[in-house]
Amino acid sequence: MGLLDGVMGNASRVDPGAATREYGRLLGQGEQIQAAYRLIRDVILFTNGRLIFVNKQGMTGKKVEYQSVPYRAITSFSVETAGTFDLDAELTVWVSGRPAPLSFKFGKGVDVYEVQAALAAYVAR
Repeated sequence: MGLLDGVMGNASRVDPGAATREYGRLLGQGEQIQAAYRLIRDVILFTNGRLIFVNKQGMTGKKVEYQSVPYRAITSFSVETAGTFDLDAELTVWVSGRPAPLSFKFGKGVDVYEVQAALAAYVAR
C-alpha cells in the first residue's frame, strides 16, 4: 500500500495466510479467510461464511471492535470502479436491520471485480 493510499484511507490487499495468522482466533470451525483488505489500521476479512470488519479504535488501536456480517444478512451491494479523476473504487454493502450502508474505498491496486465476484458468490447462495 502506498503512503498516499494509506493517508487517504484506501484499502489494499492482504495475503489471506497472513490475515489468518493475525485473525485466526475470530474464525469458527471450518471457516477460512478467502480475501482480506487493510484500510490503514482497519481490516475487512472475507471468509467462506461472513464478512468481518476489524475496527481499531483510539490513538493506540488497542481497543478493537470486530463486526461480523453473515452473507445472508446482506440485502444488496454495489461496487464502483475507479475513473480518470476519481482514482478510488468503492464497495457499498447494505445489511438487513441496519439503516445506513457500510462503505469502503479501495485503491487502484485492488481488483474491484475480484471483490464483487467474491460477494456475488456468497450473497447469491
